[in-house]
Amino acid sequence: MENQLKTLRTWLGDSHRITVLTGAGISTESGIPDFRSEKGVWQDEALLAAMTDHHLRNNPDDFWPKYKRTFLRPEYLRAQPNEGHRALARLEAQGKRVTIITQNVDGLHQLAGSTRVWEVHGSARSARCPRCGTEYGLSHILSEDVPRCTWEDVKGSVCGRVLHPDTVLFGQAVRHYGEALHAVQDCDLLLIIGTSLTVEPIASLPRFADRASTRIVLLNLDETDFDDRAHLVIHAKAGEVLRQAVPAGGAAPA
Repeated sequence: MENQLKTLRTWLGDSHRITVLTGAGISTESGIPDFRSEKGVWQDEALLAAMTDHHLRNNPDDFWPKYKRTFLRPEYLRAQPNEGHRALARLEAQGKRVTIITQNVDGLHQLAGSTRVWEVHGSARSARCPRCGTEYGLSHILSEDVPRCTWEDVKGSVCGRVLHPDTVLFGQAVRHYGEALHAVQDCDLLLIIGTSLTVEPIASLPRFADRASTRIVLLNLDETDFDDRAHLVIHAKAGEVLRQAVPAGGAAPA
């Protein structure tokens, strides 16, 4: 793998506009599971059926406890950025224009220090009122079994609507697709990290970089259908590879 690492370091040093597409594989080293693996939670068909906007609206008393058990377990909320997240933040700190498109909802890229992050599947760390738009953080979400809006109008009437999580539920459109597409088309290096590229429309984004003759690096434990189209493929843990490719305290990769 040393030759692959050397190539990756060289390409990182040569590049100025780096776009990174991340999936669950970058966060598993922080203790957050890959939901789509063979043993992942999405193998539970009943849970899949519950994680929809329709179920939230019609049965919030069932939706919210299941949502919290899926996304807001204490061990997930305690998770910290790993070497992979921190390496990407270091690239930005070294002066690279790094744009991250993440399918994850854990907020670990931002906790690591990355500032240009498009969360196409939303965030599990916030919720908002569908009526008045008031946004709430984790403390309010976790304070009630079914969190509701506490906003009061000038007459003192409380809104009281059941909150909707900021996570994209099944059947809903992804967010920031236009920004993500632009980031892929406007980069000189695309890093694809920890994703099997099976969930559309995000799975097709790398094809736009392919058309633009952009260098594409695929870093994933397992093979993907896109392996033969990437210019560099590394099958290894993301954190270990990125730690070596972007060493802490060093100069920009060259």
